[in-house]
Amino acid sequence: MPNPYLTLSQVEAIAREAHRRQTDKAGRPYAEHLAAVAEGVRVRGGSEEQIAAAWLHDAVEDGALSRQWLDEAALPGRVKEMVLAVTKRDGEDLFAYTGRILATPGALLIKESDLAHNADPDRLAVLEPATRTRLTEKYAQVRGLLGLDGGVRPAEQRDQANPAAG
Repeated sequence: MPNPYLTLSQVEAIAREAHRRQTDKAGRPYAEHLAAVAEGVRVRGGSEEQIAAAWLHDAVEDGALSRQWLDEAALPGRVKEMVLAVTKRDGEDLFAYTGRILATPGALLIKESDLAHNADPDRLAVLEPATRTRLTEKYAQVRGLLGLDGGVRPAEQRDQANPAAG
């Protein structure tokens, strides 16, 4: 029986095509960021579903692909859930955003890889100093809210306080 889902290489091709005219803040092709996030997920031990979600992590947020496209795409529900978890919504509070990521299985690894690439000193070095400072502070704040700053993650704190909750 054939697999009803898009392959990882098909997802990559779709993401590259969807973002082909887009550049990052440094003027580089946006597909370079997508590839770095997907590779970051892979080297961190992520599943194929997480890697697929990494390729698509900015597609809906940036308008490269529509929410309708995602809803109708031949992708496992978990991939769609992870993409939507890391998709920042207009006017959304940072606490709601990070809470959704933490509440969605698999999404934290994608956001961790995204933040790692966004905060790469080589990428930040080409930006204006004020932009570099603003983004560095923003990424640090998000890492802290997600428990990626070396401390205990919020879910782990809750589970340690209430072992029956785990």
